[in-house]
Amino acid sequence: MASSSSPSPATAAARKRALTEQQFSELTPVLSPEVVEALDRGGFRRCTPVQAATIPLLLTHKDVAVDAATGSGKTLAFVVPVVEMLRRLPSPPKPHQVLAIIISPTRELSSQIYNVAQPFFATLKGVSSILLVGGLDIQVELKKVEEEGANILVGTPGKLFDIMERLDTLEYKHLEILILDEADRLLDMGFQKQVTSIISKLPKLRRTGLFSATQTEAVEELAKAGLRNPVRVQVKTEAKDGAQQDLGPSKTPLGLRLEYMICEPAKKSSQLVDFLVQNTGKKIMVYFATCACVDYWSVVLPMLNLLKGSPVIAYHGKMKQGPREKALASFSALSSGILVCTDVAARGLDIPHVDLIVQYDPPQDPNVFVHRAGRTARYDQEGDAIVFLLPTEDAYVDFLKLRGVPLMERECSPDIVDIVPQIRTAALEDRNIMEKGLRAFVSFVRSYKEHHCSFIFRWKGLEVGKLAMEYGLLQIPSMPEVKHNNLSLKGFFPLGNIDFSQIKFKDKTREKQRQKALKRKAEELANEPPVPEKRIPRERPDKPKRKQTGKQRQTIQSKEDMDELTNEYRLLKKLKRGVIDEDEYEKLTGFGGSDGEGSDGDAAGRGKGKERRSKEQKKLKQRGGKTGGRRFEVKSKLKSKRR
Repeated sequence: MASSSSPSPATAAARKRALTEQQFSELTPVLSPEVVEALDRGGFRRCTPVQAATIPLLLTHKDVAVDAATGSGKTLAFVVPVVEMLRRLPSPPKPHQVLAIIISPTRELSSQIYNVAQPFFATLKGVSSILLVGGLDIQVELKKVEEEGANILVGTPGKLFDIMERLDTLEYKHLEILILDEADRLLDMGFQKQVTSIISKLPKLRRTGLFSATQTEAVEELAKAGLRNPVRVQVKTEAKDGAQQDLGPSKTPLGLRLEYMICEPAKKSSQLVDFLVQNTGKKIMVYFATCACVDYWSVVLPMLNLLKGSPVIAYHGKMKQGPREKALASFSALSSGILVCTDVAARGLDIPHVDLIVQYDPPQDPNVFVHRAGRTARYDQEGDAIVFLLPTEDAYVDFLKLRGVPLMERECSPDIVDIVPQIRTAALEDRNIMEKGLRAFVSFVRSYKEHHCSFIFRWKGLEVGKLAMEYGLLQIPSMPEVKHNNLSLKGFFPLGNIDFSQIKFKDKTREKQRQKALKRKAEELANEPPVPEKRIPRERPDKPKRKQTGKQRQTIQSKEDMDELTNEYRLLKKLKRGVIDEDEYEKLTGFGGSDGEGSDGDAAGRGKGKERRSKEQKKLKQRGGKTGGRRFEVKSKLKSKRR
């Protein structure tokens, strides 16, 4: 990925194929001279494939569902038709008549669309537009819309839904066109309810366009509900390697070179720094799994000796809107530098002249892989992207190839500087680095658990010890995922006996606050009353059992009688089969005397045994009569016969 003064033949060919021979001025239906002039001023003369296919369809009153690679020019593919359709109206609209709505998932993307569309909106006489995104005072926006009105609404679904619910002054029955940009992301982010509500307020006789780099099942369902006989537009490219050999169909821009690198866990961060040093002077975006990871590495990377002097800017979704916009503007203005970010920067953002995309952590959702890589090689430009994988994640390469995203392998650098000792030294000197590292590591492991491709990214196979070394941690954090799942701690080397409570913040204000908090906690512990010893509870006498009712006693007695009769019948059958003799039968049924009584020839004993048997037979007959069991009658007859 070394820089070169002139593009390679492959890149030049890719750049040529990124644009068609179709010029905007030659499209049918013909575009207005004012729109063609605005395109010329922006440097747009020839159409991309998605623009050449989509603009004529929308202008001939067709609904479209567009599936095209990121960076392929989808924004102009819907902005131009929106403007053309409004230019053809017979008369200027009233201030509160909404003619077009453009919805996108994030504030940044909505702002970007609005800024791209401004030169084209300016060609419309008597038509006003407004940007509606979060972060601004809703009351101020409501007042502005109510007083001035708006004919074109551009914004996020949450804010648009809020405005449409609160204001009755806006009128939608004359709406011409609805655009849903990054439609799959709109649904992924949980905006389905708001989008459905917005669509329900709009007339059915309108044009609708769904635009996305990935068409999911949810988008298909939305297309069925919101589009009338839509035309599906799919723009695919063929990826080629440096030797001009086909790598298969691709969902990525033609000017993009995709690579992957397999790294050992403990050396992954050192390989990243070595790679960034090799590409010094380029504009680079580095993607991490979580906001905590971005916070950590945005502090660690600038302090490393190898990267001193390189601008490193953090950008993630938990930043407040002001700092977030400032970070994006600062990176956009740079000619070279590093933006460490999360997937909040993966969709739709058109940052100028990005040379290289590094996916340090593969995304949870494989669909996002394409969007991340698409921040470079936009329109007819060229660019590079690389993903870092652990040895256990190598199946991800084949998985992506099956999804139309072929990658080429890049070997790890054999001679790299180990940055871990430098990070650990910094953590010993500054508690801020130590705490950020622990939070980043915990968030990474928990993010890994939620991976959509869990059959490849198996979190229970993580080598936690080596990964902790990669992060330069001083200790492995105490977390349930490690405690209860026997994750491998092999490869982690603790730094002797360290009292972590004594590590101080470099920031004196923060350290002063920490010391105050420690002192206050110590005082609270000292003032707490001693905890009384737990008394052994006295043994309480068993509660007397409750007297049984007559019904309960009768039930128990009936069960006992039934068990006794069943046992006697079983013994009687044994006697009949010759399994036991009469003497044994009498002993088992209780008719024989104990200690040889009734079986030793003693007449008295025999008389008593006979008398007892007579009583028992009578009792058995009565029981058998009660139960009505035929088997007990047979038993009694057999006994009588034997006597």
